[in-house]
Amino acid sequence: MKTTRMKSRPRVGPLAGRPGPAPAMDVDALIDDRGIGIIVCCGSGGVGKTTTSAALALRAAERGRKVVVLTIDPAKRLAQSMGIEQLDNTPRPVTGLRTNGKGNRKGGGLDAMMLDMKRTFDEVVESQAAPEKARQILENPFYIALSSSFSGTQEYMAMEKLGQIHADAQRDGTYDLIVVDTPPSRSALDFLDAPERLSSFLDGRFIRLLLTPAKGPARMMTAGLGLITGALNKILGTQVLRDMQTFVAAFDTLFGGFRQRAQKTFELLQADGTAFLVVAAPEPDALREAAYFVERLAEDDMPLVGLIVNRASPEPRGTLSADEAMAAATRLRQRDPESLTAGLLRLHADQSRIGEREERLRARFAAAHPQVPTAVVPALPGDVHDLAGLRRVGELLADVRR
Repeated sequence: MKTTRMKSRPRVGPLAGRPGPAPAMDVDALIDDRGIGIIVCCGSGGVGKTTTSAALALRAAERGRKVVVLTIDPAKRLAQSMGIEQLDNTPRPVTGLRTNGKGNRKGGGLDAMMLDMKRTFDEVVESQAAPEKARQILENPFYIALSSSFSGTQEYMAMEKLGQIHADAQRDGTYDLIVVDTPPSRSALDFLDAPERLSSFLDGRFIRLLLTPAKGPARMMTAGLGLITGALNKILGTQVLRDMQTFVAAFDTLFGGFRQRAQKTFELLQADGTAFLVVAAPEPDALREAAYFVERLAEDDMPLVGLIVNRASPEPRGTLSADEAMAAATRLRQRDPESLTAGLLRLHADQSRIGEREERLRARFAAAHPQVPTAVVPALPGDVHDLAGLRRVGELLADVRR
């Protein structure tokens, strides 16, 4: 396995590997670094990527960056927390940023948007095809299904939209930081794998050979293709196959561009101006998925800058251990079965053991990946539903004490 590229990024914090606990991640150093133009928050579903992305974007904007945050979260929590009635494929300004001495510096701003994968796919077609050809493609039933629900489309279009925003920002200077909330999926690795699968499908020679009528010397293959087509007719139905053939005929001039576009954005993700943050929860499955992602990012030479562990259990106050608390609770219950103090001691013991379990999980991850800086965000008492809540998460992210 290749060595992670964190070694080439000392400006973000203490990144050289060493024995012992993982180094703490300096989040403010990351978002203040003008050399960083893209931050990608990735990880498995349900670990708080959307909230983390929004909190990082808000904190960066209030520290002077011109930020756009792109979410692929269909639950629309980002819109609600940012006070926007509805998010769509167009960046919308977020109001209510701090403007006092402790908050926003001159020039900072924040826009938010939510990926509309079909609209993004439509935009690609409209930009690459002649108007009549584009109309034929957009109205084709197979294309409608492909652009709305085909496996990998969401991830491919997330990368496509990222490429569009980055190109626009480079051209007109609208943004100097793009924060990406990657799609929720069964596996975090889908964000890197699915676009290649889709572009390979769209660019595949086999599908074009199979679905395009034989021409010239290829006519000798007609009999064999006829057998395959007959089998597909039985499996898919005549109308579905006809829709696919019509789609491929109209799409023919665009086939070669999809893999190129995916490769270009992939290279953008590998560039020095990009920073990947792996987001996890303090649970075995989430941290196992985070470890897979860290290793995959290293293999693909992606610039990993740290791990964020969300919703960590707060450490109980005091020095009483879990065993001591349980022993004291047992003694009290023997004298008074209804003892309120005994109940509180049991609660303290339970919280201590949960904290110890989570600490062991983080230590195991750190032992396997000692070069990965870590930020631990304690669980909040309620859901994050406004800018104040996002601001609080940003403050917790920036606190390097664990």
